[in-house]
Amino acid sequence: MAGYSAFARYYDDLTANIDYKKRAEYFNEIIKKHKTTKGNILLDLACGTGSISIEMSKLGYDVIGVDNSDEMLGIAIEKKFDSGLDIQFLCQDMRKLDMFGTIDITVCALDSINHLPSAEDVQKVFDKAAFFSEEGGLFIFDVNTLYKHREILADNTFTYETDNVYCVWENSLDRETDEVKMNLEFFELEENGLYSRSSDSFSEKAYSEELIESMLEKAGFEVIAKYGDDTFSPPTPQTQRIVYTARCIRNGQREI
Repeated sequence: MAGYSAFARYYDDLTANIDYKKRAEYFNEIIKKHKTTKGNILLDLACGTGSISIEMSKLGYDVIGVDNSDEMLGIAIEKKFDSGLDIQFLCQDMRKLDMFGTIDITVCALDSINHLPSAEDVQKVFDKAAFFSEEGGLFIFDVNTLYKHREILADNTFTYETDNVYCVWENSLDRETDEVKMNLEFFELEENGLYSRSSDSFSEKAYSEELIESMLEKAGFEVIAKYGDDTFSPPTPQTQRIVYTARCIRNGQREI
């Protein structure tokens, strides 16, 4: 998993179309629908620049944000100070998650699970999430589907332009593994009128619903809801993003 050093600088610009307030309210509705634990501690796993962490904190949750990128977390901490909210940010690889106590709700948003390079890595994250969950705690996460990888991302190239940066995003799909390798080229206009260029690359891997659900069960979760594309409707064959809600029925007071 890369540190996303160049991507971090432009991440908020390139995701400006995401309504984080609305996304947080969506997660909040899921939590209110299914929460049974008494506590209010929420872990924002792979929190990136902290936008979801900020919005969930505004909704009253005691938020801990975890990410593996120093660059992303640096931006998240700036947002925390600007907001005056009491959020704790930790730099950790989510496969090696280490909390001080148990968590009532874990959220992992914006296809962060897809950034894990193998099913073994996904299993490690699910195991860790279960280990640090309160019994009955919720694990809410989204994943890009096989359909999105094969039909939408595929071998396509996308361009994005903001006031600050122009980005060329090139994808390459391995149809045997459903892994999409992504190369991003950034062009930023400097004060002298010239453009500076930087690049970053990473990959995303799609996993079948059957595999994800079997790994959740192995970790100690039961799937209690599965929604398509940020709705409360079930997924369809053309769903691009599935939002899973799982409950911890066997927390991990065991070796991982």
